[in-house]
Amino acid sequence: MKTVALIDDDPDLQELLRYNLEKVGYRLVGHSTGQDAIIFLQHAQPDLLVLDIMLPHTDGLDICRSIRRHPQLSSLPVIFLTARGAELDRVLGFELGANDYVVKPFFVRELVARIQSLLRRDDLTAEILAVDELALDRGRLEVSRSGEKVALTATEFRLLEFLMTRPGLVWDREQLLDQVWGRDRGVTERAVDVCVLRLRQKLESQPTKPKWIHTVRGFGYTFDPARTAH
Repeated sequence: MKTVALIDDDPDLQELLRYNLEKVGYRLVGHSTGQDAIIFLQHAQPDLLVLDIMLPHTDGLDICRSIRRHPQLSSLPVIFLTARGAELDRVLGFELGANDYVVKPFFVRELVARIQSLLRRDDLTAEILAVDELALDRGRLEVSRSGEKVALTATEFRLLEFLMTRPGLVWDREQLLDQVWGRDRGVTERAVDVCVLRLRQKLESQPTKPKWIHTVRGFGYTFDPARTAH
């Protein structure tokens, strides 16, 4: 499960963002002050940081500057979330290494979408995709669960890879056929159901109560470990 860190002194915002991120399968860890922010991030090891600029003790600009100089945190994606919306403020934020800049007041769904976009971009370039005990190695074309290799066909591998790089998103069968099988195909939508069934049989300890690939009735499928199996 991806972890998002929020450094902001508004407790209501912490809870609002926590609720909305958990709905899409992410975990939120919060810190309410600029003090010891780097220590907090080293301990939390988040996949992305949402950072206010106007903070007690140390402002977000200094924190971002420190992150970009830090050997362990330098590649951490950072989204500034701030009331300072002037052009010069935005330019400075990006010059300091921010990946995105969101001005308060904001729509929480837009912020979540921006978070998902950045995390998805990071996933798309990763050589190894890992969620809990499941790992997919793009270089070796291998999948393992709890360290044990799982034998997949090429189509099963491509389908799992596609879904793992887009966690929480729901895809209908026609979309999956286009993305995995390609437009020049001689198979029907039933092929998606069969492929998902075989993946569940190979990956799940309880295939009828899947942890990884879930059916969204009336729509299609999603890779969402945070979703409760039905």
